[in-house]
Amino acid sequence: MNSKKTYSIGELASEFDVTTRSIRFYEDQQLLAPARRGQTRVYSSQDRVRLKLILRGKRLGFSLAETRELFALWDETASGSEKQLNLLLIKISEKRAELEQQLKDIAMVQLELDSAEARCKETLNDIKQKQQTE
Repeated sequence: MNSKKTYSIGELASEFDVTTRSIRFYEDQQLLAPARRGQTRVYSSQDRVRLKLILRGKRLGFSLAETRELFALWDETASGSEKQLNLLLIKISEKRAELEQQLKDIAMVQLELDSAEARCKETLNDIKQKQQTE
């Protein structure tokens, strides 16, 4: 008897609040590799951890290709974890730089919106004053 915990696609979908279609998509993208019992997918604890990492990476802004690259390093060798961590540090730095640029862009857009709003209010004020003098 196999005492290792396994999960159905429905259990994982429920636990991580994703659709079964999403999980099958990650399988199609070769990020998950469940065993099969006939037509039924049987997910291992490793598949569960990988799904958790895929979703965490997604929240952090990592693409599926980047996640796949990290998984490949992990699977490559026992020392893959050191390579993986170094790559992850690089990716984190890149994401941080992207977010900082986005913050600057947002601040610039807010200034432009403030300026446009001020011009609109000024023009409306001018129109109202003109109407009152007529």
